[in-house]
Amino acid sequence: MKLAASLIAVVLLGLPVSSVTFGQESLSATRLQQLLKRFPAADANGDGVLSKEEAIAYRNQVSAGIAQGGKGQANWRKSTQGIKRNFKVNPGWDLERFPEHAVCYKTPAEINAIFTKATSGKQPAVVSFPKPNDGAVRVIGIGHSFMVPGYRTLPAISRAAGMTQPLYTHVGGGMTGSARYKWEQENGIFDFDGKPVPKLLCSIANADWDAMVFGPYYNDRAAYYSCWMDFCVRYNPDIKFYLSDAWPQLEQLGENPPSEAFFTEEVLDRMGKEKRGTHHETLDPLLKAYPGKVFVLPTSDAMVLAAKHFVRGEMPGIEGLHRVIGKKERSLWKDQLGHLGPGLERLEGYVFYAALYGQSPERIENAVEFGGDTSFPSPELDRMFRKIAWRAVAEHPFSGVIDQDGDGINDSQKAPVVVGSQD
Repeated sequence: MKLAASLIAVVLLGLPVSSVTFGQESLSATRLQQLLKRFPAADANGDGVLSKEEAIAYRNQVSAGIAQGGKGQANWRKSTQGIKRNFKVNPGWDLERFPEHAVCYKTPAEINAIFTKATSGKQPAVVSFPKPNDGAVRVIGIGHSFMVPGYRTLPAISRAAGMTQPLYTHVGGGMTGSARYKWEQENGIFDFDGKPVPKLLCSIANADWDAMVFGPYYNDRAAYYSCWMDFCVRYNPDIKFYLSDAWPQLEQLGENPPSEAFFTEEVLDRMGKEKRGTHHETLDPLLKAYPGKVFVLPTSDAMVLAAKHFVRGEMPGIEGLHRVIGKKERSLWKDQLGHLGPGLERLEGYVFYAALYGQSPERIENAVEFGGDTSFPSPELDRMFRKIAWRAVAEHPFSGVIDQDGDGINDSQKAPVVVGSQD
């Protein structure tokens, strides 16, 4: 098989027609040094200096290798065979109402009793937090393994910002963390008929929450989210909803390219645009149905920005883009599916923080105690993560954050200037 035609076109159009351009960029001496560091194989004569001609020839070689196909597609299938992308959905999703025994139609007290029975009373039926006086947002969330890094790091980031983060989640791997799956599971309907486990529904109905966070999944529909939103609004009228848009994945290409040289800034932008377009099929109906309540956690834009910074040699300590291609341990993505590489959980957490609080993580003065390896990411790389996160959030049209004066604070949080004031 061949790579997606649209992305092949980006690469071919980016090839130079003369010796002065390379992927739409000027091949300065500095740029050639950066390319040599990333792709030593491009130095055809082995003299330690990458010429413009060698760079162009290497790009042509990579593009030719992409068109050959074969082995990459087989490896892709093998490494992602446990992930369900196409699956049957119960036809009940097309009806006006869920089955009458669905937990969402029960009273808060009844839901409490159902969850207590499901867990044999081994855990609190209701998780609740008093209204924080430190500015924290009470967050409830679902999601899969792409979301877990953000959920894990958000409390540490908020703590460094002077807040104790109220957070309660119901997560699962792959499809089991999707909005549709969790709704069926918690309500005891369709594939879980008669076996309800209303972990979040119980706390939503019996406690106060400020925000709910979701992760996307294959073949999503707006209906998989609106059911959660309707239930939340019933008990928490002022709640807001945040949908992560994940990030570009290798599967968009059809097969893996033979080298990371394939990933120019143009290609990365195109992959990000494709991912955003897919997400909007779910997002747009929700924006219309719940005006002023639905926002995006732009993790996709953040990862595209991070990848572009890496291509430019601006991510200190990061060794590669995709470990399955470049074989570098400290890569942005660590496997075929696209799970985040070492240290990148911070970037996702910073995106969560920036969107939820309307504050740039660059403004956090205290050290963030993430634990683990304290030597990586370095302080310099961590600062880059914070910068990228804020840019992604502040520039996304549906994040709910605007920072026109560039002070790292959402403009809507600032006190209006009183014209004519003598103070």
